[in-house]
Amino acid sequence: MSTLPRIAISIGDPAGVGAEITLKALGDPAIAGLAHWLLIGDEAALAPAARLANIPLTSLPCEFVPANALPRDHTLAFGQLRAEYGLAAIEYVRRTVELCQQGQAEAMVTAPLNKEAVTLSGRSFTGHTEYIAALTGATESRMLLVSDKLATVHVSTHIALEQACRLNTPRILRTIQLGDEALRLMRQTPPRIAVCGLNPHAGEHGLFGTQDAEFIAPAIAQARALGIDCSGPHSPDTIFVRALRGEFDLIVAMYHDQGHIPMKLIDFEATVNVSLGIPILRTSVDHGTAFDIAGQNRADAANMKAAMRLAARMAAGKLAAQGKA
Repeated sequence: MSTLPRIAISIGDPAGVGAEITLKALGDPAIAGLAHWLLIGDEAALAPAARLANIPLTSLPCEFVPANALPRDHTLAFGQLRAEYGLAAIEYVRRTVELCQQGQAEAMVTAPLNKEAVTLSGRSFTGHTEYIAALTGATESRMLLVSDKLATVHVSTHIALEQACRLNTPRILRTIQLGDEALRLMRQTPPRIAVCGLNPHAGEHGLFGTQDAEFIAPAIAQARALGIDCSGPHSPDTIFVRALRGEFDLIVAMYHDQGHIPMKLIDFEATVNVSLGIPILRTSVDHGTAFDIAGQNRADAANMKAAMRLAARMAAGKLAAQGKA
């Protein structure tokens, strides 16, 4: 009998839809049987969501791991931006990372938190990926967006656009390598990789900027010398269409919106966020806390289910590689 992976889930900002979509996903038998699920949060956040969704916590196939970030008698304020909720959300993440580091879970899934809520507490915070990288001592974290239709990895994410335009050839090369490694694990075959240019039409031979030739092209040449199937720099406005038509499996985007906008347009409900370059398998939903509908039992769990399915698949592959499956 195969061994099911153990996967820890952090429920995100208590005032958002994280707890709701997590409980709805766990209530789906097709998801429940994929792993041994560990649910990290507080009763003060989970109980209201359970009542709204009419899903008794005791009926779910998971182990509850209390984080003790909120008092048990706390009255939850759905849709409210509060520092205490931001701190609770990152405590859930910290506890989830700890379980993975201790070998009690093979992977983790994160529900959405709110960056502004965290920063209201006075803490510097730019995102899940960066926070987990700091907790684990990783220095080369990247964000990969994956759907059944396409995958995109980003050279930079949560920084100002002006800063993102200051390209670095070694960083671009490492991003290509991390994307190649991840897609090989997921697909079991070498991916065909397209690298975006930074400027319109990838610079049009220097007419619209020199960064494409100066920084991106050398990284591509170095990646090809390492045996990676990649090409570019390609014009960013057409490469996603070409990939959707079957020409490429993975796109390397130079900055956050260059990759996020087309990926969310292509398949918003099923696109999963995967962290690369960290020592933990981590997937996440690719949407926010949805404060506007929090506490109304209107949140769709489809994206959370996709994130949980991918985590289970990757964790099962990890166990198989270790000879434990």
